[in-house]
Amino acid sequence: MASGGKLAAMALLAFLGCVACTCEASYGYPNRLLRSQSPPPSGQVAAPAVLAVGHYNQTCYQAERIVRAAVKKAVYANRGIAAGLIRLFFHDCFVRGCDASILLDETHTNPLPEKLGRPNYRSLRGFEVIDQAKMALEDKCQGVVSCADIIAFAARDATMFLSNGTVQFDMPSGRFDGRVSLASETLPNLPSPFADLKVLTTMFESKGLSLDDMVTLSGAHTVGVSRCSSFADRLRRNTSDPLAMHSTLADSVRKKCRSGSSTVDHDFKTPGDLDSQYYRNVLDGKVLLQSDATLMSSSETEAKVRFHAYYPWVWAGRFKAAMVKMGGIEVKTSANGEIRKQCRFVNAPMTERVYVLSADS
Repeated sequence: MASGGKLAAMALLAFLGCVACTCEASYGYPNRLLRSQSPPPSGQVAAPAVLAVGHYNQTCYQAERIVRAAVKKAVYANRGIAAGLIRLFFHDCFVRGCDASILLDETHTNPLPEKLGRPNYRSLRGFEVIDQAKMALEDKCQGVVSCADIIAFAARDATMFLSNGTVQFDMPSGRFDGRVSLASETLPNLPSPFADLKVLTTMFESKGLSLDDMVTLSGAHTVGVSRCSSFADRLRRNTSDPLAMHSTLADSVRKKCRSGSSTVDHDFKTPGDLDSQYYRNVLDGKVLLQSDATLMSSSETEAKVRFHAYYPWVWAGRFKAAMVKMGGIEVKTSANGEIRKQCRFVNAPMTERVYVLSADS
């Protein structure tokens, strides 16, 4: 694959992927189209979904602009919400595909949707941004834009705002919304902060994502926060362990967690910016999670980490492509999905809905 002639060091690495100028051809969506990437869960029939950039140009030409306006307003009020929107996209796509199943609230017929699953409960952010975008879209183009596409657009726009405009890309759309959301499916499908490299690799591969995609997408941990409980074991680890947290960082976060803070920034240097600082932190042992530190447990992933640390512009190009690729996981069509009227509920008579306390309230 093309990579730019001036990056001679790239030729020495077996993991070369696409840079910004070649990401479309490299990730299999020529002519700005993207087919659903990963095989469906066992027992399900694959949906022959095809996504396209500009899907709503004829039916709701303001769609992407409306979503961006909602994201911009939210990010300007609280920059941290942008990291939450990227995480929301990831957690949606890894469970039943990118179908907005993460947005569904509990009802009397489904008391335990995905947002109440252990990895998600009271840790996901951004639901209200999606709601606001959906309300604005329904006002302009009723019944046209899916909630799944709103999540994808919002994650793309959050990436743009957090990178201060340096990481911009087109997000193909045309997804339909799913009708099923089960908390029981979250733990088996979402990578744990305690996962080792073998587990992470297997989980990403099961979604049609490569090892390079996994290392690239891990760079999203340059923004956002983590609960103290997610890395408490690393604060007790023997410092002779090659994957141990750097003592300086360990002392700092230990004090924060003991002082009553329940969360700590992933990136202690540039916590509000989406950049490649994450990879330098991994190299220095200054990351919170086991799932981040484990990237140094093999020569192959260590080489990828070093490359992204030294060539941040290449990482940016690959991150764009990996986000688009992730957005093609198990996409629903009109045959097995719908365009929801409200993102928190499947389309059904209002009399059948029971409103209870929402997980993000």
